[in-house]
Amino acid sequence: MGKKDKNKRSGIVFSTDPDYEYAYQQDDDAATLPPQQQKLRVLIDRKQRKGKEVTLVTGFVGSDDDLKELAKALKNKCGVGGSAKDGEIILQGD
Repeated sequence: MGKKDKNKRSGIVFSTDPDYEYAYQQDDDAATLPPQQQKLRVLIDRKQRKGKEVTLVTGFVGSDDDLKELAKALKNKCGVGGSAKDGEIILQGD
């Protein structure tokens, strides 16, 4: 059993029951909503950034890959740097 399988088991470490089947946690791949149904919020933030302003785009519903694609498109259009993590897109500058 690989390390990946071990991490997906739901809290069971050992069982003496020979017929016991481990219940694996399901990976929830969020289906990306169409653009018309997305409710994105755009905020300017300075918290924990040494007074420098960043633009936050929050509220995205979908997979991490789609979030990264949207972040890349926004960074290219705005001509700024940034990142996409924890369900947010961070664009440097205002």
